[in-house]
Amino acid sequence: MNFKPHDYQRYAIDYIETHPAAAVLLDMGLGKTVISLTAISDLLFDSFLVHRVLVIAPLRVARDTWPAEIRKWKHLSGLTYAVAVGTARERKAALLQRADVTIVNRENLVWLIDGSGVPFDYDMVVVDELSSFKNHRSKRFKALMKVRPTVKRIVGLTGTPSSNGLMDLWAEFRLLDQGARLGRFIGQYRLDYFVPDKRNGATVYSYKPLPGAEDAIYRRISDITISMKSTDHLRMPELISTEYEVRLSGEERTRYEALKSDLVLRLHGDEITAANAAALTGKLAQLSNGAIYSDDGRIIEFHDRKLDALEDIIESMNGRPLLVAYWFRHDLERIRKRFDAREIRSSGDITDWNAGRIPIGLIHPASAGHGLNLQDGGSTLVWFGLTWSLELYQQTNARLWRQGQKSRTVVIQHIVAKDTIDGRILAALQRKDKTQSAMIDAVKAVMR
Repeated sequence: MNFKPHDYQRYAIDYIETHPAAAVLLDMGLGKTVISLTAISDLLFDSFLVHRVLVIAPLRVARDTWPAEIRKWKHLSGLTYAVAVGTARERKAALLQRADVTIVNRENLVWLIDGSGVPFDYDMVVVDELSSFKNHRSKRFKALMKVRPTVKRIVGLTGTPSSNGLMDLWAEFRLLDQGARLGRFIGQYRLDYFVPDKRNGATVYSYKPLPGAEDAIYRRISDITISMKSTDHLRMPELISTEYEVRLSGEERTRYEALKSDLVLRLHGDEITAANAAALTGKLAQLSNGAIYSDDGRIIEFHDRKLDALEDIIESMNGRPLLVAYWFRHDLERIRKRFDAREIRSSGDITDWNAGRIPIGLIHPASAGHGLNLQDGGSTLVWFGLTWSLELYQQTNARLWRQGQKSRTVVIQHIVAKDTIDGRILAALQRKDKTQSAMIDAVKAVMR
């Protein structure tokens, strides 16, 4: 297929080619993969500024999306590539191919750098989903920083660079420019732009920006950053977001409140941290979905309200494909027990979904939230269970609401159990709240 870039795509390609370090913040559906590959091809074969390129991406994106894009476009036919996923033997064989572009999933980055035994001689690195390097304490961040001085060119791609707040940006830009703009140390970054927010004595749980900090940070990084929104450049389909409300029976409500009270009682007198807020809201979300794990790992059935609602939605689709996002493992098991549904995990699953061979597809936001092109298979997504993560929520919705969607309308439905934690999660997502602060506020609310 011939690539005819939009004007914004030409601009982004040129930006990557003319900036040795670049943060390319492209909204979902703008074609960040083909943009990056076109720039890579030009840098390899036209200007000869790079010789070997490493692409780091989420597993399924590394395995499926990047290779598919290379094969898809005629102007990329000269690129050789190797995908370093799978067993250690398969990964090492891929590295030894000495391809123009080596694609690795981020979970295997530490192995590639420290354990493969193959010298790290890539002079260009592309980080697909730069936000996955926001934790400066993670092994993947430390491994990449170890070889960063040998890399001549680096590109960070993402649509959500700071989904959990401005604090995320430090590690991401430390990776890109080695500390030139936001500083070499996280402590100094905090001191320059933030003040402690939630704390218990000397222990600080969160920080809030100083007045004017956001503008100051954006000014500091603006010379290596471009940001584009899909709605500014594409004819996006109409997006309709709806709620399908279910109500617990009197007996189910009594049981929900009793279990909630028991869980909340365990927190009284203790400081509410992100960890225990996540534990409590996770339990309440399980109850809202209709089942909960016991202390010994058994699934305790609670109600079928959401399953009944999903059945109604499936019936209303009249055979048209439906994508369902689940959060807990017992959600998946209960849905599959009741419906003829198939989880979308492998390359074959993705192909079958896009070909219309899967009437009910199931995805987990953490594994299918980034990069998968599912827009050919349907235009309706149902959230059976919600996530607190704004990034995963937006990215999962973008599997259908993106460029190339054939339908004029994309529908996102949320099955919400009334007067449960569901309402607070959805409200936080709609406000674009930060995950940690939203969870803590929700716990404080249910404790009152």
